[in-house]
Amino acid sequence: MVEHTRAHLRLQPQRPPGTERSFVGPAGKSVIVFVPAGTRHAGALRLVVHFLGAAFVPEQAVARLGGDHIAAVVNIAPGTGAYDRAFAEPAAYDSLLAGIRREASAALGRPAAFRTVTLVGFSAGHGAIRRILRDSAHFAAVDAVLLLDGMHTGYIPDRQVLAEGGQLDTTNLVVWERFARAAMAGRKRFLVTHSEIFPGTFASTTETADWLLARLGLRRTPVLRWGPGGMQQLSEARAGRFRLLGFAGNSAPDHIDQLQGEPEFLALLEHM
Repeated sequence: MVEHTRAHLRLQPQRPPGTERSFVGPAGKSVIVFVPAGTRHAGALRLVVHFLGAAFVPEQAVARLGGDHIAAVVNIAPGTGAYDRAFAEPAAYDSLLAGIRREASAALGRPAAFRTVTLVGFSAGHGAIRRILRDSAHFAAVDAVLLLDGMHTGYIPDRQVLAEGGQLDTTNLVVWERFARAAMAGRKRFLVTHSEIFPGTFASTTETADWLLARLGLRRTPVLRWGPGGMQQLSEARAGRFRLLGFAGNSAPDHIDQLQGEPEFLALLEHM
């Protein structure tokens, strides 16, 4: 499905000034590490690990933040399951961080240390974050999470939508409730964005967002304002350092809008 009501503006597919390195990471896939030019003289770094999507988007996002931010981009395979399985063993995430630290150190010409770690998941990429946060040590060490139209789960029974008597498989959602409560208490930062896309075969991000808000005892506030690249925001909920933004759109371009808006969304998360 495609619509032409909104502008769907796109970032130029180019890398900002800086150094890009790579190494073989989880599931044997290449991990891209980007150190913006302005980061060379920073002390401890703010690491942003992005799961799923073209590398130039998170690279531009961290370059705009400036100062001490670097990015690592992980693309594994289509589908949430592939990202989840890649981090089934906690050691996989530890190895990922070690590889990022090694390549960042090589780019900087000195040992790199991470001051904060932010995990960003677009669409199916959220599966990696979901699995990483299930480990208590990793949960404690992650400072912030940004989910871009990617908080999905299945139905019970399989493929039976809510309107036909199905229920959400909440086993994949409880970790988000836990992280959201930590953000509400000021211990983490958590930003969730979603479209109105209804996949049909698995739960929409609107349905999972509604579940999460109900569990947290929060309600949406209707809004009408412009978002990044021509997006139209329709709703918002917030408490402490947790924030959820709902946007119009049920087409493929609306889904990609969420990824393309990462520079603005990441900046918002950083200042929550």
